[in-house]
Amino acid sequence: MLARRPLFAAVLTAALSLAAGAAFAGETKVAVAANFTEPAKAIAARFEKATGHKATLSFGSSGQFYAQIANGAPYEVFLSADVERPQKAESEGLAVPNSRFTYATGRLVLWSKTPGLVDGQGAVLASGRFRKLSIADPKAAPYGLAAVETLTRLKLYDGLKPRIVTGSSITQAYQYVQTGAAELGFVALSQVVDDKGGSRWVVPKSNHTPIDQQAVLLKTGSNSEAAKAFLAFLKGREAKAIIRRYGYEVR
Repeated sequence: MLARRPLFAAVLTAALSLAAGAAFAGETKVAVAANFTEPAKAIAARFEKATGHKATLSFGSSGQFYAQIANGAPYEVFLSADVERPQKAESEGLAVPNSRFTYATGRLVLWSKTPGLVDGQGAVLASGRFRKLSIADPKAAPYGLAAVETLTRLKLYDGLKPRIVTGSSITQAYQYVQTGAAELGFVALSQVVDDKGGSRWVVPKSNHTPIDQQAVLLKTGSNSEAAKAFLAFLKGREAKAIIRRYGYEVR
């Protein structure tokens, strides 16, 4: 009986440690730009495993999220697809000062489900060999703005306006191509990084303003250990490896 006591004590200690960890584990609500959906899911899963904290993710356009945050939405962390909105959140007192940082730089891709339709230089845009071109709303989604900047730089925007279908987010722009509503579209590289079929043109970075994506701790999360831990995890080696895996650049 005495011999079993050390084993019982060890099991009890482990159980109490787990219970204590669960008691201190928290939850944070994170607003995530739609282009970052898949890496965010992978990061949140690893974050929960590593810390016990849970990140509850919501996905949408950066512009829509900013409007919601400004109107009191209870998000604690904002992963935007641009710099402008996190900066604005700071300047308008919605975010914790000096918490903002760039977590990824995105790449824009012209993509089609049809093999051979999109060439390696994007010349298809001037060829007229398509009916519809999808982009995200440039007023709400930075990838949509980058698409407009690219078309403008190529001197094709005005001529292609009648063929453009606009999605509310980069997710919807992708869905238009996926479902055949548009033959090709400007999407995020992260959305098609694992797609081995179709055809694509990775748009040169010089064609548009850099898609620097910034994260910020919102004032609603200033006392949340889970929110702070999530942002710290996002800066770490494990999260950065996931981000690179989805075609983003990280600093």
